Amino acid sequence: MPTSSTDRPTTPPTVWPARGRHVGSAAEDTVRHTLRRLKDSRVLDDFHELPGERPQEQAAGVRIFEARWKAPEAVTVRARLILEPHSAGGQEWILLAEAEDAWDPAWPSPATMFWPDDPDVTWDRDAATGLRLRGINTLPDDDKAVRRLLKEAGHSPWNIHVVVHEAMTPDHRGRVPLADRLPPGLRHRVVEHRAAPQQLRVVNWALEDFGVQVPRGGAVILPGTPAPAGYEARDFSVRSVFLDGTEPAELLAAVTSFAALPRPLSPDAQEALTGLREDWRLLTMAEELERERKLVAMYAEALEAMTQSRDLYREAAERAAEALAAYRESAGSAPAGPPPSRTPAASPLRGLTRTLDRLRLPGRPPRQGTDGRDDTHPPSRQDD
Repeated sequence: MPTSSTDRPTTPPTVWPARGRHVGSAAEDTVRHTLRRLKDSRVLDDFHELPGERPQEQAAGVRIFEARWKAPEAVTVRARLILEPHSAGGQEWILLAEAEDAWDPAWPSPATMFWPDDPDVTWDRDAATGLRLRGINTLPDDDKAVRRLLKEAGHSPWNIHVVVHEAMTPDHRGRVPLADRLPPGLRHRVVEHRAAPQQLRVVNWALEDFGVQVPRGGAVILPGTPAPAGYEARDFSVRSVFLDGTEPAELLAAVTSFAALPRPLSPDAQEALTGLREDWRLLTMAEELERERKLVAMYAEALEAMTQSRDLYREAAERAAEALAAYRESAGSAPAGPPPSRTPAASPLRGLTRTLDRLRLPGRPPRQGTDGRDDTHPPSRQDD
């Protein structure tokens, strides 16, 4: 089973993350229309639209939408939706919402603040697999396609993937999507995969890499990569799911418990969360005033630091000038030394020889020159 990562930060309990794809056209217009409608009906406090922040994002047509609303008990929620074109068509979106308090799954889904809660609008596609977030996704008939699809689902770090095995082909009562029974805050984060009765073996073969298995007639929640801390396969495996119209209470409890685990943040989720916190533009008057006060305080601190640095530099320069003046004064009052001698310096070898001669031991004969004379005393000038 994939182990949990200790290097990545985990999703804060105040944050609601989701990622998907809009496979139709006019995604931006759909979002604008939804935001305006909800603001006019006072569901939203306000919203704001801006282009991508980097030049490459602006060139690629990235759009950012910000919205703010009140959850129950007057808890303020801020959310940011990033739209960018997808290579396979349509547009991919990342949505992060952060509340002033820990997120409650019973609160309204942030997705419905940007997208219409209409099954006919195709914004609800999982980014990793392309499957629906609000419906039932039947596994393909081809074994290799099943393995490829579940591998993509198992590696997804964003949405929650649930695999349900149908012990027998259900009737219309068993074709109710799991999302319809989940709390509002989880309906747009769960992808439900349905395996036909004859597909149990191939499904479990495909899931071996993740260390999980689907019980016959049961369900399992995939851990994702990396798995969240505290994930144990047995805790998120449901032995029996009755597809007869009754509420699958055990499966709903397992999905809710899994969603509460501290899941690791993927790099793109970290970037989106940083943008939500640091690049937020939709400010109230009070927030704008507080931001300006912080800027003024920051500039004042920087100015004070520059002033102190300037004073220290000036003091050091004055001390250096005083030391240089004192040095020049002392150098000018010092007595002049003797004029330099013009006598050529003696040979170092001759000086060493004479020193050794003075240290010669008693009784040792004096050193003879090459002509046989005593080299200790200079030759007589009588011959001159």
